[in-house]
Amino acid sequence: MQKEILTIEEAAAYLQIGRRSLYRLAKEGKIPGKKILNKWRFARESPKAWVNKGEASR
Repeated sequence: MQKEILTIEEAAAYLQIGRRSLYRLAKEGKIPGKKILNKWRFARESPKAWVNKGEASR
């Protein structure tokens, strides 16, 4: 069973980008994520949908 929520490390590995890049994208609201208790979390489908939507090229 796959986890539904990804940590910053897991989401960055999934997207094959650095954590700092993902922190910046999340902070700027360019990738969907939520800050929970001072830690970023991402729904499993969010990074995939973000790439498929073409947001990654902006």
